[in-house]
Amino acid sequence: MAKEEYVILVNEKDEVIGEMEKQEAHVQGVLHRAFSIFIFNSQKKLLLQQRAAIKYHSPLQWTNTCCSHPRKEESYIEAAHRRLQEELGFDTELTEKFHFIYKAEVGSGLIEHEFDRVFIGYYEGPVLINPLEVEEVKWIDLDQLKQEMNQEPDKFTEWFKIIFDKYEEYIQTIAVS
Repeated sequence: MAKEEYVILVNEKDEVIGEMEKQEAHVQGVLHRAFSIFIFNSQKKLLLQQRAAIKYHSPLQWTNTCCSHPRKEESYIEAAHRRLQEELGFDTELTEKFHFIYKAEVGSGLIEHEFDRVFIGYYEGPVLINPLEVEEVKWIDLDQLKQEMNQEPDKFTEWFKIIFDKYEEYIQTIAVS
């Protein structure tokens, strides 16, 4: 039997207001902490993962390198490093670039409503996928990714489409500053 997982409930200032079982939080659509990771290689390609077929929502959809939720008493960055290891079998230096709040229906009556911190990292080594989490991975050029997302949006998770737009806004902001 799977161990119950909990998410940290927060307000819009990321102040903790409680915790809730993860699936119940997604049924109710309550705001909780999350993080998203974008890992690039030296060719500026992004590592995408296809979610495992056994995932309870968004199975077999492509998404950013890694995303999850911090546990109680765990910082965002500690959680990010933990999940990289658990899902993809590697770790690398990560830098938080921005955060935002989003809400998205992800199918099966579930809602992601997250205070999401976005981390960027770089990596060149082997990727050892955890088949309970990840079906497969691929490195992709950002222009090709944008084209695929426009042509076949249903192949990608709802939150990744939102986060990728925010990432592009962030890149444009730092390019002009």
